[in-house]
Amino acid sequence: MTNIHRLAGTIDVDGHQYEWELRSEPQWGESNGWKGMTIALLQKHTKRGALLEFPPPKRLLKGMRPARLQVSDAVVSRGIRAALQAGWEPESRGKPMVFMVDADGN
Repeated sequence: MTNIHRLAGTIDVDGHQYEWELRSEPQWGESNGWKGMTIALLQKHTKRGALLEFPPPKRLLKGMRPARLQVSDAVVSRGIRAALQAGWEPESRGKPMVFMVDADGN
């Protein structure tokens, strides 16, 4: 079952538990235009988090009204796998790593 319209949760990816939280919804900035949503990740019992920054929805770029935000387990799990593949090491120490997610969620 896919849960949609949640703002936070826990998900199992490849045998590890990850906590996620919506940090910001798509928003307009005077200097940069539209910015997409940001999701914060943390593997349970580890030290280093990650931030997933998504592109703005295409409908906003076309001048249409914002739709209701949808954050599904599939989006979060694809983002976790992409961050791990790009070099995120949850067991290491340091500031959260920031990853730009492409329009396909990778």
